[in-house]
Amino acid sequence: MLPSESPVSRNAIVTLAVIATGATLYWLADILTPLALAMFLAVMIDGFARVLERRLPGVSRKVSTPLAVVLSAALFGGTAFFIADNATSFAGQLVGYTPKLDEVLAKLAGMIGIATPPTISGLLHGLDAAKYLGEAAHYLQSFGATAAFVLVYLGFIIASRAGWERKMVGLFPQRAERHDAMAAFLRIRNGVEQYLWVQTVTGLMVAVGSWIAMVGIGLDNALFWAFLIFVASYVPLVGGVVAVVVPPLFALVQFDTYWQAIVLASVLQVIGMVIGNIVYPRMQGRSLNIDPVMVLLGLAFWGAVWGLAGAILSTPLTVAIMVILAQFDGTRWIAVILSSDGEPEKLRDTPVNQPPDSALEPAEAAPRPAGRGPKRS
Repeated sequence: MLPSESPVSRNAIVTLAVIATGATLYWLADILTPLALAMFLAVMIDGFARVLERRLPGVSRKVSTPLAVVLSAALFGGTAFFIADNATSFAGQLVGYTPKLDEVLAKLAGMIGIATPPTISGLLHGLDAAKYLGEAAHYLQSFGATAAFVLVYLGFIIASRAGWERKMVGLFPQRAERHDAMAAFLRIRNGVEQYLWVQTVTGLMVAVGSWIAMVGIGLDNALFWAFLIFVASYVPLVGGVVAVVVPPLFALVQFDTYWQAIVLASVLQVIGMVIGNIVYPRMQGRSLNIDPVMVLLGLAFWGAVWGLAGAILSTPLTVAIMVILAQFDGTRWIAVILSSDGEPEKLRDTPVNQPPDSALEPAEAAPRPAGRGPKRS
């Protein structure tokens, strides 16, 4: 920074850089989205491997990562199979609900003064089936291509992780700089892992409570709905809407009376309020140190830039950006705004001690190429 540069011009440059970065992220979404998803999965697998190494006797560091990869693949495969299998039977049940749906549409039309109510068959007949089938095929093809790129990126990231320790020493020859860089990396990694832990625990709470409520009133496919609620919980705000709105709507279709839908909506609303307003803020505030308003804005920004993948990754990406921006004087003010308590350098209850010696010291003893000067002590 030049000595004559004013804070106003510096902040203006930072703002323009943020806008340019956002535009670049949008234009390169097809390339960067699979890479971001792969890095997110790599962090998840790395955390899973460290848990296996600590919890399971006889599991070494070399064995824990392949074991975590296999278990993660089995988990994702089982999830996809469960959703596909139950979605097929659910689609078949919807055909039997057609008369009830027509009745609901007729009542709604009467409430708003429509003389001739629409029917499900009439609505479907008016749709351009070829157009929507073509769009569905396009989305499936795009999803398959993205998944393939994610797997390729993930494989290379896992395979190249051993070389990052040497790269860290090459990028930051000074010990103090290297420790600062590793501390920032650990804060980002711990933030992502804490985010996964918070979303998993609170999602399970909401899913189990919702399943009990749905079974209590006799709603069909209660386990399927509970599973979808758990999966949707990884997208901020979306999981709460799915949990509170969708099951009561299908209760209106399934039952001849309204009390089941009213009771279910009330119970799900209470569950969502308790988890969302008491449990989730306390767990997230202690671990991520990110302002709740910034979580909402991050969801809107990353969802607009990268779509569904951006919505899923919005909170981890916001945490990573906050930690990175806090390292520089010119951008620290943005990190302060993103943080919950004005101290973006730390994640609450997430100690960042000195990085492990294995990540910092081996290259210290490595011989330096000729012409690089004496070895630092």
